[in-house]
Amino acid sequence: MGNADDHMNSYNLDAAASHRVAIPPPQPFIKSLKNTLKETFFPDDPLRQFKNQPPRRKLLLGLQYVFPIVQWGPQYTWQFLKADLIAGITIASLAIPQGISYAKLANLPPILGLYSSFVPPLVYAVMGSSRDLAVGTVAVGSLLTASMLGKVVNVVENPELYLHLAFTATFFAGVFEASLGIFRLGFIVDFLSHATIVGFMGGAATVVCLQQLKGILGLKHFTHETDVISVLRSVFSQTHQWRWESAVLGCVFLFYLLISRFFSKKKPNLFWVSAMAPLTSVILASLVVYLTHAEDHGVQVIGELKKGINPASIMDLNFDSRYLPTAIKTGIVTGVIALAEGIAVGRSFAMFKNYHIDGNKEMIAFGMMNIAGSCTYCYLTAGPFSRSAVNFNAGCKTAVSNIVMAIAVMITLLFLTPLFHYTPLVVLSSIIVAAMLGLIDYEEAIHLWHVDKFDFLVCMSAYIGVVFANIEIGLVMAIGLSVVRVLLFVARPKTLVLGNIPDSKVYRNVDQYQNAQSVPGILILEIDAPIYFANSNYLRERISRWIDDEEDRIKSTAEIELQCIILDMSAVGNIDTSGISMLDEVKKTVDRRGLKLGLANPGGEVMKKLNKSKFLETMGEEWIFLTVGEAVGACNYMLHTTNPKLDSNSDLSLKYSHNV
Repeated sequence: MGNADDHMNSYNLDAAASHRVAIPPPQPFIKSLKNTLKETFFPDDPLRQFKNQPPRRKLLLGLQYVFPIVQWGPQYTWQFLKADLIAGITIASLAIPQGISYAKLANLPPILGLYSSFVPPLVYAVMGSSRDLAVGTVAVGSLLTASMLGKVVNVVENPELYLHLAFTATFFAGVFEASLGIFRLGFIVDFLSHATIVGFMGGAATVVCLQQLKGILGLKHFTHETDVISVLRSVFSQTHQWRWESAVLGCVFLFYLLISRFFSKKKPNLFWVSAMAPLTSVILASLVVYLTHAEDHGVQVIGELKKGINPASIMDLNFDSRYLPTAIKTGIVTGVIALAEGIAVGRSFAMFKNYHIDGNKEMIAFGMMNIAGSCTYCYLTAGPFSRSAVNFNAGCKTAVSNIVMAIAVMITLLFLTPLFHYTPLVVLSSIIVAAMLGLIDYEEAIHLWHVDKFDFLVCMSAYIGVVFANIEIGLVMAIGLSVVRVLLFVARPKTLVLGNIPDSKVYRNVDQYQNAQSVPGILILEIDAPIYFANSNYLRERISRWIDDEEDRIKSTAEIELQCIILDMSAVGNIDTSGISMLDEVKKTVDRRGLKLGLANPGGEVMKKLNKSKFLETMGEEWIFLTVGEAVGACNYMLHTTNPKLDSNSDLSLKYSHNV
């Protein structure tokens, strides 16, 4: 190849000097570190609004950031109040029976379901940024609480200790959630991918539905395990204790709840039919039991509920070293699930109304309401989809609908709790089953199968793990597979062969564009990810294999022999020292084969590190190009300069020289 470098220098000076790839000016280390930390933890730049503001204005903006009600409160109107009043009363009619049902699911006293729908919504209304989220207890969180605490404490033998651990777990859930928001670590929740949540929620809903067979069949003794095998074994080993009265009552009200939901979906303006159905079921079932004395015939009822608002429970928090690890673990797991569901629901409804919610502020709000709840006889609360959907459809305008709901629950606690004495447990089971069936999103699972098979695998792993093992194993399996996929994306990035789109200066993947033509004597490879220690060895081996494959193809087709390798670095946002070593090894390998290596469009961060490592000096800046087209033109110029015979028999190769 003789004096190819001299010709290349001439080419670069004459043809491409004005298009030289720039090296960013050096930045002080402190400034660079500051920018990196800002992009990692403050991508939304929350302090921007405080710039160039007087002290009093900064104080007001700070209050508005921490307490969003200070921002929208002064603009609140009578029209908003009327809409929020209707929405609040509507969701209260759903929250009261659901709260009692979910408390039973968590193996806690039913009254805690009402307590948890009073204090936490008030805290969220002041600190939350979503206008549509309706706060309350959630079925999956209740089941997780029962499952994880039940392994350490038997609720029948020691109900007081179990209750105190539930408060303690709620406290740690709140501390964990608030810490994520305060320290801007919300991206941790992003490891719960959409596919993970779909599978996990579907599996948890299936488990919850199976657990309700205890109430529907009137069984007094039931397994504490959550897997489907244990539940079915417990059900069918007690066939002699099935109560037909309870089963009939449960099936009738389940049918009514499902029919009301069906009509509400068909006619969205009748949303209130589905929203009022649980409370209507409770009232009708209580009347049936009271008039027929069904409690004397095997139908279990709630019994007495204590009147009055939430007592203090701060002194009931249990930090005993024997139970502390369980409380912390339960709090973190339930807190993550509550955050993932609540933030996803809030963002979904915010998208419909074209406003933005701050994920970190939501985490702080969730954390503070659970910390406050743990001190006021409440257990884990979040933003359940069913209640939020009713709130949205009822036409809520602001978080005042949560305040209205809390006031309605307070009135119930003060005056109406005796009315729930005859409420049968079976109707609570029917309410839970009806709510859970809506969480089994089989249509989304089918969609995942059609779009992305790996996401479908993650979804089904979460579902199968939850249903056939337990909730924790299902969650760990799903998150594990999601992390494996992230690692595969990093450790096994795509490398693509590019070809020229005819009659253009564009170079694209030859597998995607069937009309893209390879350039004679030149192999163009695109690296589709940053180059790190995790993928540098793979990329070195993969590039070598591409070169071997291209040389084998050329031998079989008798084309122009391979002369140049061009690496398109457009998608390489960053590179570390292992990546630079990899490029150096590739350069040496290419040199040994008598070929030339060129880099096209390396980014600023990449150029800065290549320059500091002296790699640019080793390679020669004349082999760094702004575009793939310029690189191809330079290589073709070299080919025709060093091999004049090509001018007479390779018009195709010349064509690419003009596509620069």
